Amino acid sequence: MLAAKPLIFTLFAALPALAAETFTNPIGEGADPWLTRQGDQYAWCQAPGNRQVSLWLTDSPTSLGTEHVIWHAPEKGPYSREVWAPEAHFIDGHWYIYFAADDGNNANHLAYVLESKTSDPLSEYELHGPFATGEGEDGKSPNLWAIDMTVFEHAGKLYAIWSGWDAPGTDQQYLYIAPMKSPTELSGPRVLLCDNDDYLWERTEEREGSRGLNEGPQLLEHEGRTFLTYSCGASWDTTYKLGMLELTGKDPLDPASWKKFPEPVFKSTENTYGVGHGSFVKSPDGKQWWHAFHAKRSRQHGWQRAIFVQPFSFGNDGLPDFGEPVEAGSPIEVPSGTKTPSVSLPYHAKLTDAADQNDFAYYGHQQFYAVRDDGAHLGVVPKEPVNGYRSGEKLVLRGGDFTDLAASVDIHFIEGDRDAGLLFRVTDPTVGFDAQKGYFAGILPGQEAVILGKTDGNAWTELARESVRLGTQREALLAVSARGEKITVSVNGKTLIETEDDTWSHGTLGLRVVDTHACFKNLSIERP
Repeated sequence: MLAAKPLIFTLFAALPALAAETFTNPIGEGADPWLTRQGDQYAWCQAPGNRQVSLWLTDSPTSLGTEHVIWHAPEKGPYSREVWAPEAHFIDGHWYIYFAADDGNNANHLAYVLESKTSDPLSEYELHGPFATGEGEDGKSPNLWAIDMTVFEHAGKLYAIWSGWDAPGTDQQYLYIAPMKSPTELSGPRVLLCDNDDYLWERTEEREGSRGLNEGPQLLEHEGRTFLTYSCGASWDTTYKLGMLELTGKDPLDPASWKKFPEPVFKSTENTYGVGHGSFVKSPDGKQWWHAFHAKRSRQHGWQRAIFVQPFSFGNDGLPDFGEPVEAGSPIEVPSGTKTPSVSLPYHAKLTDAADQNDFAYYGHQQFYAVRDDGAHLGVVPKEPVNGYRSGEKLVLRGGDFTDLAASVDIHFIEGDRDAGLLFRVTDPTVGFDAQKGYFAGILPGQEAVILGKTDGNAWTELARESVRLGTQREALLAVSARGEKITVSVNGKTLIETEDDTWSHGTLGLRVVDTHACFKNLSIERP
């Protein structure tokens, strides 16, 4: 970063109040969310940009937590492109991350696995594969298209289930199962589990003449029963949904051992649509089941999606009841047993390495956020973003609940002329430009202005605006004081805005950008 006067917010903080008891969906951008729990830690597995595998480690299933890049795809080769749907499984003391990849040609998608060197999910990994997911006794005569591999143990034996093509180049997706010799190798030929178009709702357009499509298999075991959910319909459209099979026989390799349910078990509503490819995990105290899934951001064809989590239960008949997908922006109770972190003041974070991010939750496109030596970058857009969309990217402090407050942060505008600044007295943050309740103070370099405003979860209301110039280095010092109803905003030590507003009395603190790439560092929060 060029040497210049820093952009700093000064906020006066009171003692933290009670921990928040709700969170708001969606919790982040992404697709095919795989969430698993090991001890007191949760791990989200994702493939940002379809060129890497990342583990986001967290203590709660309602926050993505901190990203750790586990593996980068090579520049060229059979697994260099289109890395899809990674899943992390802990088996016999090691982590195994199953994913699909190709050379840039979708017809060449095959399944691979990364094996950890130790029991630490952040240890080094070794790549194995591709799996023999094709025809013939050897599974390679020929080897065939495969994605969405998952594994499970039954009666002491390990099995793999995935979505594959029935023949080269057909683009017809079915569910297949095969026994495993080890977590890195299949031991027998694949077996077709079921047809992909037994019901109209399994077809891409839910009508006669459109093709069936089964993918995203996920196991759910409860009280001695084994269920297999799968995604069907069209992932690029609103018809995406979950169907379900149950293992009713003794041999998972016998298709007759699986019973398909005649109705979808989880489908779109008017407000939350294109739902699918979920995973299942217990709450921190083990008393609740939670469902992580993705939903589309638009009714138009495409793959811009976000991650939702919500509880589900089992009925008196022993079947899972997933209910309806929750509407975006609707707060729901946090998982039972959640230990919300508390922020003791004074609080300071340089924001220059991954460890500094552990206290924060990121809301925005995964590829638009980066931690570098000079700070936390929000709104950074890669050269070729995959399914990219802007959403008022924000980094929000977990566990903060302040009334009167005092904080500061350095900001450097890298690219763009829109807002970059600080959220305060914020509650119910989620993915979206104004998808939080609270105040925002920021600078718009293109308009040479400093602004103060508030959001109600859906819309922005400007409270005040004054002129300010940053200079050629696009850095400045901004201070905000919030004491009761009185709010003041200063730039480079000069107070520019003084106003009163009593809409929001308390909440946490966060950093936000609007269609702008800015770097933040040296966040400090103090008592008044």
